[in-house]
Amino acid sequence: MEEKVILVNEQDEQVGLMEKIEAHEKALLHRAFSVFVYNDQGEVMLQQRALSKYHSPGLWTNTCCSHQREGETNIDAGKRRLMEEMGFTTDLEETISFIYKAPFDNGLSEHEYDYILIGKYNGEPTINPAEVAAWKWMNLEEVKKDLKENPSNYTAWFKIIFDKHYNSIK
Repeated sequence: MEEKVILVNEQDEQVGLMEKIEAHEKALLHRAFSVFVYNDQGEVMLQQRALSKYHSPGLWTNTCCSHQREGETNIDAGKRRLMEEMGFTTDLEETISFIYKAPFDNGLSEHEYDYILIGKYNGEPTINPAEVAAWKWMNLEEVKKDLKENPSNYTAWFKIIFDKHYNSIK
């Protein structure tokens, strides 16, 4: 099944549907979400993208992220993708949203109306190896420092969304 994204305008009003790859080739604005899961120590769960991914393979990023399906709420989409990628689900809360654009090394681009969702979880994920190579817990200050010292280890969008998320909770 080909995955479609929801094309939106700058007010997040749906203006159409398009196959995911085509939207990334044309850098068209579409709806997305980014999940940040925290443990009781205040550490965020990061994932390393699978080496087989068509863009940003092997790079570190937030717990999971993807695109809502037509008719799906942000929370339902976040829970679905958390289960698909990390093998667990938890309650999620919608926080901030914003528009960003991030290019990939392969010529594709993200141009997203992104919703940040946060949740709590203290267990170990059961990662889907088709999606995720590894995972780890890090505290926010360590992430901020490592992003500055080793930016090439992280996805293009994570560098943008982490900063927005960090500033919204500090």
